[in-house]
Amino acid sequence: MRSRKIYMLIAGICTLLFHSCELDNFDGPDATIYGGIYDMETKELVRQDIVSGAQIEYVEHGFQNPVTQYQIIKNDGTYRNNLMFSGTYTMQLQRGNFVPMDPIEVKVQGDTEINFEVIPYIRIKNAKIEKEDNIITATFNMETTVPNNVATIGLYFHQQATVGYGSKLNFVEATINEVPTEDKLYTIRLDVTSYSSELEEGKPYYFIIGALIDAPQAEAKHNYAPPVRITI
Repeated sequence: MRSRKIYMLIAGICTLLFHSCELDNFDGPDATIYGGIYDMETKELVRQDIVSGAQIEYVEHGFQNPVTQYQIIKNDGTYRNNLMFSGTYTMQLQRGNFVPMDPIEVKVQGDTEINFEVIPYIRIKNAKIEKEDNIITATFNMETTVPNNVATIGLYFHQQATVGYGSKLNFVEATINEVPTEDKLYTIRLDVTSYSSELEEGKPYYFIIGALIDAPQAEAKHNYAPPVRITI
């Protein structure tokens, strides 16, 4: 009797597994969406933080209680999702370093390219990062597109090109709380000897200039110039 009960239990489990596999017959993702976040004026990609940076939100149409999906934007301002289902979506950029945008409706089918044109809060211009002896000097101008002050400016470094405020070994920052004029030159200096535990002689590091707008209600993130690779 005991062996019969065990046999029936095993048979029941096998039947349950069989039916579970039989019911799981939905098609997998069959579409790809990709593109970039571009400055509306300069047509250049708007660099992002890889950690706690801007995100894209997707909501697929056709469901009573749709789940919001999130995607991180790469440091260079591009994105790609190869695991999308064909269909109509509402897409919106959230918590970025640009003026907030209204959501858009897109149809995703096959390989779908969707580019966004945004107005970055700050454009860092004429950026230079140079090393002389043990001093690394960053100089730049800034242009703002909103009336808010620029809260802080900084120079951030890391071993990887993903460097930024959210991905750094260390940094130098200055609080300015002002609206910059385009002809004002800003300078940040970093003494390598003060960061000897992070900056090893003979090794390359990436340095990047960042600036943060004073707009906490928009969860603003830093705007950047391109990173520069320097050997210490």
